[in-house]
Amino acid sequence: MEVKIEPSWKEVLKDEFHKAYFEKVVIALKHEKAAGHTVYPPGNLIFNAFDKTPFDKVKVVLLGQDPYHNPGQAHGLCFSVQDGVKPPPSLVNIYKEMRDDLGLPIPPGGNLTKWAEHGVLMLNAMLTVRANEPASHSKIGWESFTDSVIKKVSDLKEDVVFILWGRFAQDKQVLIDATKHHILKAAHPSPFSADKGFFGCKHFSKTNELLAKAGIEPVDWSL
Repeated sequence: MEVKIEPSWKEVLKDEFHKAYFEKVVIALKHEKAAGHTVYPPGNLIFNAFDKTPFDKVKVVLLGQDPYHNPGQAHGLCFSVQDGVKPPPSLVNIYKEMRDDLGLPIPPGGNLTKWAEHGVLMLNAMLTVRANEPASHSKIGWESFTDSVIKKVSDLKEDVVFILWGRFAQDKQVLIDATKHHILKAAHPSPFSADKGFFGCKHFSKTNELLAKAGIEPVDWSL
C-alpha cells in the first residue's frame, strides 16, 4: 500500500510498510472506519510528527504513549493539541516546568508544532486511538512500527537527546544506543505523577546543553 509520509522518513522506514504487522495496522483501521468508529487523529495527521520533523532534522525525540481521545485534540504530535483547544493537564505541567526551567511565559494554547519544526520528533507509541477510549489501539501493531522508528533514529544518527517521561517511555530505553545518544528520564507530567520527579527535572535546559556540547543548534522552546 502507498503510505503518505514525509520523503526522508519514507526512505528510512520503507521496509516497515511491507511487513505483516503494518498490514495488520491498516486492516484494523479500515475495520474501525467500517464499524462507524471515530478515530483520532484524522487520517491526514496520523504521520504528522514525521511530516513536521524530517529525519535529517531530528535532534530530540520526545516520546508519548497515546493520542488524545477527545474531539479536536489530537493532531499527530505527542502532548500537543490543535489550535483553540484548552491545554490538557499534562501539557499544563510541561509548561510549568518549562517556565521554571527557562523563564519562558506559559502559552495560552497547546499547539507544539513549533517544537516539531525545530527538530523535536513528537512521537506517540500508538499513532491512533478510538474516540473516548484511551489505549484502544494499543494492540493493533503500532508499537512495532514506532519501536522501529526509535531504533532507526538510534542506529542512523548520533547525539540525539531522547526525553523519556514516565515508565512507559522509559521502557523504550532498550531500543536506544546510550553510547552515542543522550537519555533524559523523569516522572510523567500527568497530575498523578508530576510532583514525583517531573517538576524540577530541567529537561529543557539539559537538552540544550547536551545539543550545544555536541555542536548542534539548541531547540527554541518558546511558543
